[in-house]
Amino acid sequence: MNLEQCIEEVELALDELVEENISFPVIVEGIKDQRALRTLGLTGIIIIINQGISLSDFVDNVIKKYDKVIILSDWDRRGGSLCRRLKELFKGRIDYDVQIRQQLSKYAMVKKVEGLPSWIETVYCRLEDENLNHDSSSKKNNSSIEV
Repeated sequence: MNLEQCIEEVELALDELVEENISFPVIVEGIKDQRALRTLGLTGIIIIINQGISLSDFVDNVIKKYDKVIILSDWDRRGGSLCRRLKELFKGRIDYDVQIRQQLSKYAMVKKVEGLPSWIETVYCRLEDENLNHDSSSKKNNSSIEV
């Protein structure tokens, strides 16, 4: 899969996340993740896991307030483990969504939520550079044809 296809899939996932976040809170690992998601346009509730309480107490607090959540832990080893643990604790008690996390982990070439904004910016710059280089080489080829 090329870079353009990857960024398209990431943008689709983020569009869905922005839309879903209007109705449902997103659970992230830390404040940097929350800031990154705000940068990407999320306006709804974003809950930070690392609050100095146990994970089971965290889940109990979330269940008291919400009917559904979106789990968006990082897609590194620790984030995967955290996602599995959250799913176990939420199962049968509250609806949860991990589809967006799975889509981002598949297509974004970063391992952490906090890295998404800079990765997206880098990809767009790279694609723009490639398009500029392609355009200028096309013009050179066309100008060399004219005699």
